[in-house]
Amino acid sequence: MDRHATGTFEVQLPILPLHDVGADALLGRRAIDKQFVGDLEATSRGEMLSVGTAVQGSAGYVAIEKVTGTLQGRTGTFVLQHSGTMTRGTPQLVVTVVPDSGTGELTGLSGTMAINIADGKHHYAFAYSLPGTA
Repeated sequence: MDRHATGTFEVQLPILPLHDVGADALLGRRAIDKQFVGDLEATSRGEMLSVGTAVQGSAGYVAIEKVTGTLQGRTGTFVLQHSGTMTRGTPQLVVTVVPDSGTGELTGLSGTMAINIADGKHHYAFAYSLPGTA
């Protein structure tokens, strides 16, 4: 990836009902509503599925979110796919741009986003490639 974008975001994760109302209590479903600031000025909406386990600090989640806004001066949309696990408190997270999901001036976008939470604030570092940018 030859380009980098950084900033912060606010996120709301309202609880949504599960498809299977009798599902295990460790399963969860949430909406995603984000507001990005910094090199990415955007909003996103999506959904997340999660599960906890009987072992404290072990869990997993997957999510899809559609991002709409401006990335370093280029406007359009793209979709992020999340896959996260926590193994006894040790996190592993991969957030990737879904191939060919970019629209407008973000057509052809590819990349990965790292998320860090420090002092209660969410930070992102987005490594990406975009045809036609130097």
